[in-house]
Amino acid sequence: VQLVESGGGLVQAGGSLRLSCAASGSIFSINTMGWYRQAPGKQRELVKQRDLVATITSGGSTNYADSVKGRFTISRDGAKNTVYLQMNSLKPEDTAVYYCAAEGAYGPIDWGQGTQVTVSS
Repeated sequence: VQLVESGGGLVQAGGSLRLSCAASGSIFSINTMGWYRQAPGKQRELVKQRDLVATITSGGSTNYADSVKGRFTISRDGAKNTVYLQMNSLKPEDTAVYYCAAEGAYGPIDWGQGTQVTVSS
């Protein structure tokens, strides 16, 4: 599965951003999609240093990290093969590279290239 993220950028604290992840390839085999983030100072190539933000199944069931509950919303558009992450009330500690992931039975199996989100105080 090929994943391409977009929508990152610089925003002031309290602001909003919407990330998009367009999927292509063998998407029929993917039930769950997720968003992860990697905070500054961590090595981008070390996927174990990426923290789960949210996941969504093909049936629409969602799961969120405690730190983003009530502020972030994950959604998916099956017709467009796209997953979104709406981020509201952003905080400086949300600053990170955000990655889209296709989930397998035991965790992410494919990753996008990442998109930078910077929240200024």
